[in-house]
Amino acid sequence: MFNWFSRRKARNSPLRPPRAPGDTIRPHDAQALAQWVKEREFIEAFVEPETIVNEMSVVLVDADGDFTRRPIGGPKGIDAVAHLLDVPVFDVEETGYPERMRKRIERDRILRKRQEQRERRARFERGENPLA
Repeated sequence: MFNWFSRRKARNSPLRPPRAPGDTIRPHDAQALAQWVKEREFIEAFVEPETIVNEMSVVLVDADGDFTRRPIGGPKGIDAVAHLLDVPVFDVEETGYPERMRKRIERDRILRKRQEQRERRARFERGENPLA
Protein backbone atom coordinates (compact mmCIF):
# COMPACT_ATOMS: atom_id res chain seq x y z
CA MET A 1 0.00 0.00 0.00
CA PHE A 2 2.70 2.54 1.00
CA ASN A 3 5.71 1.47 -0.99
CA TRP A 4 8.08 4.43 -0.66
CA PHE A 5 10.61 2.87 -3.01
CA SER A 6 8.23 2.28 -5.89
CA ARG A 7 9.42 3.34 -9.36
CA ARG A 8 5.86 4.19 -10.39
CA LYS A 9 5.82 7.05 -7.91
CA ALA A 10 8.99 8.54 -9.42
CA ARG A 11 7.45 8.68 -12.90
CA ASN A 12 4.46 10.69 -11.69
CA SER A 13 6.46 12.90 -9.37
CA PRO A 14 6.13 16.67 -9.80
CA LEU A 15 9.81 16.91 -8.77
CA ARG A 16 11.19 16.32 -12.25
CA PRO A 17 13.31 18.64 -14.35
CA PRO A 18 11.40 20.73 -16.87
CA ARG A 19 12.35 18.46 -19.75
CA ALA A 20 13.04 14.74 -20.09
CA PRO A 21 16.74 13.77 -19.97
CA GLY A 22 16.64 12.16 -23.43
CA ASP A 23 15.87 15.39 -25.25
CA THR A 24 18.55 17.38 -27.00
CA ILE A 25 19.47 21.04 -27.32
CA ARG A 26 16.84 23.48 -28.58
CA PRO A 27 17.57 25.20 -31.92
CA HIS A 28 17.61 28.73 -30.48
CA ASP A 29 20.02 27.65 -27.73
CA ALA A 30 22.28 25.96 -30.29
CA GLN A 31 22.29 29.12 -32.39
CA ALA A 32 23.13 31.31 -29.38
CA LEU A 33 26.01 29.02 -28.36
CA ALA A 34 27.40 28.91 -31.90
CA GLN A 35 27.28 32.71 -32.14
CA TRP A 36 29.00 33.06 -28.76
CA VAL A 37 31.82 30.72 -29.85
CA LYS A 38 32.37 32.63 -33.11
CA GLU A 39 33.00 35.86 -31.20
CA ARG A 40 35.61 34.47 -28.79
CA GLU A 41 38.82 32.45 -28.56
CA PHE A 42 39.95 29.45 -26.49
CA ILE A 43 36.51 28.14 -25.56
CA GLU A 44 35.89 25.23 -23.22
CA ALA A 45 32.51 23.68 -22.43
CA PHE A 46 31.51 22.42 -18.99
CA VAL A 47 28.43 20.23 -18.63
CA GLU A 48 26.33 20.78 -15.51
CA PRO A 49 24.08 17.96 -14.27
CA GLU A 50 20.34 18.30 -14.14
CA THR A 51 18.69 19.10 -10.83
CA ILE A 52 15.10 19.13 -9.63
CA VAL A 53 14.83 22.75 -10.74
CA ASN A 54 17.12 22.97 -13.80
CA GLU A 55 17.66 20.72 -16.76
CA MET A 56 21.14 19.69 -17.84
CA SER A 57 23.09 22.69 -19.10
CA VAL A 58 26.41 23.68 -20.61
CA VAL A 59 28.64 26.56 -19.56
CA LEU A 60 30.99 27.94 -22.21
CA VAL A 61 34.06 29.74 -20.84
CA ASP A 62 36.47 31.81 -22.94
CA ALA A 63 40.11 32.77 -22.36
CA ASP A 64 39.18 35.84 -20.29
CA GLY A 65 36.82 33.94 -17.98
CA ASP A 66 33.69 35.35 -19.61
CA PHE A 67 30.99 32.69 -19.72
CA THR A 68 27.48 31.86 -20.88
CA ARG A 69 25.10 29.14 -19.73
CA ARG A 70 22.42 27.41 -21.82
CA PRO A 71 20.21 24.34 -21.25
CA ILE A 72 21.04 21.29 -23.35
CA GLY A 73 18.19 19.00 -22.33
CA GLY A 74 19.98 15.79 -21.55
CA PRO A 75 22.76 13.39 -22.51
CA LYS A 76 22.03 13.72 -26.22
CA GLY A 77 22.62 17.46 -25.84
CA ILE A 78 26.23 16.82 -24.77
CA ASP A 79 26.97 15.10 -28.08
CA ALA A 80 25.11 17.82 -29.98
CA VAL A 81 27.18 20.57 -28.30
CA ALA A 82 30.47 18.75 -28.88
CA HIS A 83 29.64 18.19 -32.56
CA LEU A 84 28.18 21.66 -33.18
CA LEU A 85 30.82 23.77 -31.44
CA ASP A 86 33.94 21.61 -31.85
CA VAL A 87 35.27 22.60 -28.41
CA PRO A 88 36.60 20.46 -25.55
CA VAL A 89 33.77 19.32 -23.27
CA PHE A 90 34.30 18.58 -19.57
CA ASP A 91 32.06 17.32 -16.78
CA VAL A 92 31.93 20.06 -14.17
CA GLU A 93 31.42 17.50 -11.38
CA GLU A 94 34.77 15.92 -12.22
CA THR A 95 36.87 18.93 -13.21
CA GLY A 96 35.17 21.87 -11.51
CA TYR A 97 34.91 25.31 -13.09
CA PRO A 98 38.12 26.86 -14.45
CA GLU A 99 40.02 29.30 -12.27
CA ARG A 100 39.70 32.09 -14.85
CA MET A 101 35.90 31.88 -14.61
CA ARG A 102 35.94 32.06 -10.82
CA LYS A 103 38.31 35.04 -10.92
CA ARG A 104 36.08 36.80 -13.43
CA ILE A 105 33.00 36.28 -11.24
CA GLU A 106 34.87 37.60 -8.20
CA ARG A 107 36.21 40.62 -10.11
CA ASP A 108 32.74 41.46 -11.43
CA ARG A 109 31.32 41.16 -7.91
CA ILE A 110 33.95 43.56 -6.53
CA LEU A 111 33.34 46.08 -9.33
CA ARG A 112 29.57 45.88 -8.78
CA LYS A 113 29.99 46.52 -5.04
CA ARG A 114 32.28 49.49 -5.71
CA GLN A 115 29.70 50.97 -8.08
CA GLU A 116 26.96 50.51 -5.48
CA GLN A 117 29.15 52.23 -2.87
CA ARG A 118 29.78 55.19 -5.22
CA GLU A 119 26.04 55.53 -5.83
CA ARG A 120 25.26 55.40 -2.09
CA ARG A 121 27.98 57.98 -1.40
CA ALA A 122 26.57 60.31 -4.07
CA ARG A 123 23.06 60.03 -2.57
CA PHE A 124 24.47 60.74 0.89
CA GLU A 125 26.34 63.82 -0.34
CA ARG A 126 23.14 65.13 -1.98
CA GLY A 127 21.39 64.79 1.39
CA GLU A 128 19.24 61.81 0.32
CA ASN A 129 18.82 58.54 2.16
CA PRO A 130 21.75 56.43 0.88
CA LEU A 131 19.94 53.16 1.58
CA ALA A 132 16.78 54.02 -0.36
